[in-house]
Amino acid sequence: MATKTAAAKPSAPAAAKIAAGGGKAGNKKQFSDKEKPTDIRLSNIEAAKAVADAVRTSLGPKGMDKMIQGKTGDVTITNDGATILKEMQVFHPAARMLVELSKAQDIEAGDGTTSVVVLCGALLDAARKLLQRGIHPTTISEAFQVAQNKAVEILTSISQPIKLSDTESLTKMASTSLNSKVVSQYSSLLAPLSVEAIMNIIDPETATNVNLKDIRVVAKVGGTVEDTRLVKGIVLTQKAQATGVHRVERAKVALIQFCLSPPKTDMDNQVVISDYTQMDRILREERAYILDLCKKIKKSGANVLLIQKSILRDALNDMALHFLTKMKVLVVKDIERDEIDFVSRTLGCRPIATADHMLPEHLGQADLVEEIHIGGGNKVVSITGCQSSAKTCSILVQGSNKLLADEAERSIHDALCVIRCLVKNKNMIAGGGSPEVELSLKLAQHAATLSGVESHCIKAFADALEIIPFTLAENAGLPPIKIVTELRNRHAEGEAMAGINVKKCCITNITEENVLQPALVSISAITLASETVRSILKIDDIVNTR
Repeated sequence: MATKTAAAKPSAPAAAKIAAGGGKAGNKKQFSDKEKPTDIRLSNIEAAKAVADAVRTSLGPKGMDKMIQGKTGDVTITNDGATILKEMQVFHPAARMLVELSKAQDIEAGDGTTSVVVLCGALLDAARKLLQRGIHPTTISEAFQVAQNKAVEILTSISQPIKLSDTESLTKMASTSLNSKVVSQYSSLLAPLSVEAIMNIIDPETATNVNLKDIRVVAKVGGTVEDTRLVKGIVLTQKAQATGVHRVERAKVALIQFCLSPPKTDMDNQVVISDYTQMDRILREERAYILDLCKKIKKSGANVLLIQKSILRDALNDMALHFLTKMKVLVVKDIERDEIDFVSRTLGCRPIATADHMLPEHLGQADLVEEIHIGGGNKVVSITGCQSSAKTCSILVQGSNKLLADEAERSIHDALCVIRCLVKNKNMIAGGGSPEVELSLKLAQHAATLSGVESHCIKAFADALEIIPFTLAENAGLPPIKIVTELRNRHAEGEAMAGINVKKCCITNITEENVLQPALVSISAITLASETVRSILKIDDIVNTR
């Protein structure tokens, strides 16, 4: 008799164990899963380091520029870290944290946006090496927090106080910020101009912060960067309309938000005209309607008219322009919505929504409104001598092409942010990699007084800070290991102000070369970089949602 052999079915508990990953194969999988957090952590670190390496070559006065091409074909040439990362397509969530880090540094300090990303990359590399030695990420994170606090304390102790009345020192620090830009050759013009702009809108004795919205930077193609100027009033990039009036003294300015054109209904419609008399009547009504609006403008006493841009219909039609020409009114149309607040504050006027509110008390007053030529056939409208209590000013940035004008605008923004840093925190430190080496040295000495794993982590944090002078030397074409070693020895001998002079290709007392920067830039960079590293270290899994 043939016998049938049946495979033995496992018991219910055993089946459940195998399904859950039990048995020999299951045990192996269970243990391999414990490596997943480590793999995730290392993957995050590598992704973030890739972003840091992408901008590292842009650090310092001799750093390279990046050419960024947008989807629409727009080209941007810059070495500003925040601009590069903002335009860059970054998909990895950990790498995007470095983009946010650069943005945070731009908001807090305005300068050091490349340094903060490079520093974060170096700290992540140090953390990776510590992880590979078997040190727990929480231990590394806590040690980095201690190192960060100590670093801020050391930076504060080596900084020197400064008075806002000392415009020479402020200009030196603005120049240091501009020296790494495309427009560095114009720093002798742009730095004093930035300082003067800030001093125009604050009281140096009492100011604790600066609202940069009170300074409007306008970039316009035409002329060269040398033609950049500060205007104590408003610069409008729109041209004056052809009313025959291009200059008005003792101007009364009306800022209107209604259109000087025939009204339209809210929905699409068709008007069928069967008789020429009906057509004639429509034209007469339109003429009477527009003439009434123009008479109300003239009655209010306004001789300069600024019209907000409209997307629904024409802000100004030919008939209205004809009447305003007869009334000798200077007209500028298409004022952008985001310009309304600055214009109304500077002129001390009120945006007028309807013709019925065209009253003399709603107008702004200015000594002079004129249309000026800036080269290349381009014109701007300048409004100066504004009789209002608001402290505002404008900077007209010119360039021979759009790329240069836009980069000059970004550079001036960075210089303004440097002065704002000094208003918020009135302390300065040396540049040229000097504070980072001093920090590295003193943190290493502090680590030597501690014991255990914490000492090892703080020493790694201290070594990572040397990435800034290392990169400065590398980008300047100097031997980085030799330069950083010599710099470390000079600081160990007590030369706290020794830094890398990239122009003379050697190490000098960097304060004598006027390479200075606000303490807030370095404090903010170290604080934000270490916080980002600690955030990345705490991540042990990436969960995708449906």
